[in-house]
Amino acid sequence: MSYIIPIGPYHPALEEPIHAKVYVEGEVITGADVFVGYNHRGIEKLATERNYIQTLVLVERVCGICSHSHALTYAMGVEGVMQAEVPKRGQYIRVIVEELERLHSHFLWLGIAAHIIGHDSLFMHIFNEREAVMDLLEALTGNRVNYAMVTIGGSRRDVSDEMRASVMEGLLKMEIALDRIKEIFLTDKTIAMRTQGVGVMTTEDAIRLGAVGPHARASNVPIDVRRDAPYACYDEFDFNIPVWPSCDVFARAVVRVLECYESMKIIRQALDTLPEGPINLGNKLPKVPAGEYVVRHEAPRGQLTYKVVSDGGQTNARVSIHVPTFRNAPTVPVMLKGNTVADAGLIVASIDPCFSCLDR
Repeated sequence: MSYIIPIGPYHPALEEPIHAKVYVEGEVITGADVFVGYNHRGIEKLATERNYIQTLVLVERVCGICSHSHALTYAMGVEGVMQAEVPKRGQYIRVIVEELERLHSHFLWLGIAAHIIGHDSLFMHIFNEREAVMDLLEALTGNRVNYAMVTIGGSRRDVSDEMRASVMEGLLKMEIALDRIKEIFLTDKTIAMRTQGVGVMTTEDAIRLGAVGPHARASNVPIDVRRDAPYACYDEFDFNIPVWPSCDVFARAVVRVLECYESMKIIRQALDTLPEGPINLGNKLPKVPAGEYVVRHEAPRGQLTYKVVSDGGQTNARVSIHVPTFRNAPTVPVMLKGNTVADAGLIVASIDPCFSCLDR
């Protein structure tokens, strides 16, 4: 029998509103349509009514998980228009917070994936480490979610020697826990049965559809803006770009686990070699000349692109935000086809969607 099954706009497995219309023959999905647009907040329009410092506060609230990524990308766009050179210490601090945010994002996704699979003991184990990351971010920035660590021209706050030692100690404990999490993901039979061969997106489809971030790397596509178009001194750090060949939900979990190790490696290098000097160019309201600038950034979910346009006035003439979920959403119908209805929620979640970002 052929049926059409609606998933969403609100669904127990998806905390944000999305509507997927799934076409099935019995339990097997034969096709799917995905609809978005339930979460629009008009942030790009609001940006044209605010000055550059106020817009930092605004764009940091595009997404609660990768708030630093949005603030940093916008700041780099404004700095590009100004042709401003950010002090190296400020760049390093930006990298430290960015990689801690990547750890937070990946732990969050891994925990939610474990919960959807039904492995709630693993979910609690992972969220314990997510809490540890949030504690480190709070110690560095004073905040657990929107860190307010970026200003136009550098970093808003410095990192003391005591903070450096605290982060190093926290990473050591976290890496021990991550070893156990990795072992469970690689060896647990329940995880294998629910993820291996599920939601396959081939390397060819990933390239054809323009997938980005861990979602693309899990389909054996080695792309990463931090390496391909380095920013914020990333060219000074040694790190790998993990990929996985199986192209399924299992690969998406493994890639994120491996990326956690690389983020820890980058943070340690940045802390060990943190340069002396100023952290910013001053916190006065910047004078931005007329011009435009496009900047790419590797957010936790993938490539984030901002276009900042200035007419020389006190407010933005235009801020265009292109988020990774926008690039990855078209892969969902391809991944759903041939799988069962029971796996649909996990497959949709496997792209690590952020409809708050997508619908802005």
